[in-house]
Amino acid sequence: MTIEVIASVQACGATVTGLDLSAELSAADISTIRAAWLKHHVLAFPDQNLSDDDLERFTLNFGPFGDDPFIAPIPGREHIIAVKRSADETSPIFAEAWHTDWSFQETPPAGTCLYGITIPPEGGDTLFTNQHKALAEMPTDLRARLDGKVAIHSAGGAYGKKGFYGDNDTEARSMDIRPSDEALATHNHPIIRNHPETGQPAIFGTAGYITGFEGMDAEASSELLFELYRWQTRPEFQYRHKWQPNMLLMWDNRSVLHMATGGYKGHDRLLHRTTIGERTAA
Repeated sequence: MTIEVIASVQACGATVTGLDLSAELSAADISTIRAAWLKHHVLAFPDQNLSDDDLERFTLNFGPFGDDPFIAPIPGREHIIAVKRSADETSPIFAEAWHTDWSFQETPPAGTCLYGITIPPEGGDTLFTNQHKALAEMPTDLRARLDGKVAIHSAGGAYGKKGFYGDNDTEARSMDIRPSDEALATHNHPIIRNHPETGQPAIFGTAGYITGFEGMDAEASSELLFELYRWQTRPEFQYRHKWQPNMLLMWDNRSVLHMATGGYKGHDRLLHRTTIGERTAA
């Protein structure tokens, strides 16, 4: 089979065909996928019949496993999380807010892989917003206010015991979320940083996991974060991904933000997820 990469007509994203990801990939295939991933930031691989072993093996072609805190892995696995929701669940949609995965870590994951197992007949799209494009087209005055700023990241607002998924979250959930005081830890990252593989600058992170900026008071930080949020999530920077059963999606957390959407009330949804850790220099 010949690999074909078909770019979306949106701000990022591409569909890749001509590969069987349940088989071992050649070095040339891996190189082709990586090049497409770095170029398009989000890749969809339709019609893939993958086991959990296949998903893990595919992930390791692109880096080590990332560390996934605060959500229990599926039984028998250390590195696969079930992103699931039952048909009768009434709790808020998991991850229905713009973010990049685990930006609050000292070394956030390079990418995420998500494999669709049970996909509703409607709804459940995943949205992405291209942070290279958002930076390149940013107004000069906003860019000047962000240049040199270092953002303070924390998972406390989500996964702390007093956070959104914490002790006060009494809704019944399908996902095994485990809040902890460890979520209160902070790690700082430049708000504008060069992609470690391509060197292309991008905005890294957004309000939510970012709690403020070094050297700025809370009010000034909030004002700047809100202005940035309104800009970096504009429709012209977005890609809307529509799921199919047996589709694998991989995205670059260094290049895009993403968020879940609902619209599938009354239907089960199940996807298995791994994260791709950042490769260390040899």
